[in-house]
Amino acid sequence: MSGAGSSGVTASVATDADLPELAALRTRVFVVEQGVPPEIEQDAADATAVHVLSRDGTGRVVATGRLLVTGRTAVIGRMATDAAARGRGHAAAVLAELHRQAVLRGVTGVELHAQLPARGFYERAGYAAVGEQYEEAGIAHITMRRELP
Repeated sequence: MSGAGSSGVTASVATDADLPELAALRTRVFVVEQGVPPEIEQDAADATAVHVLSRDGTGRVVATGRLLVTGRTAVIGRMATDAAARGRGHAAAVLAELHRQAVLRGVTGVELHAQLPARGFYERAGYAAVGEQYEEAGIAHITMRRELP
């Protein structure tokens, strides 16, 4: 089963075969577009994370995110959507599937570090800001949390 955004776009858990496409998307968004240093974009957590993806009508991976579970809590991160696919429901579908995967693993609360321009997107998905804004990789962020059913 896969998570669906309100637009009918779907997302699913990535397989090992999908990982090169996910890495390429994250490089395009974070390193090329946003200037994040390549050495910090990928990390050891990628090996144990649950990765989720969404594909466009041609089968190209256009959105991704990852889930890191620690007991009954989890951190969602590395949410990336190809510039040409933004606003079409792919990120919402990825986030819904990450939530579903978290619940399947017994998680009751999730946290993420939202880039400030994405804050409204996460608030619409039930997240609330916690604390003050800060910089991460030279980009303004805010920590956000949400409880899961």
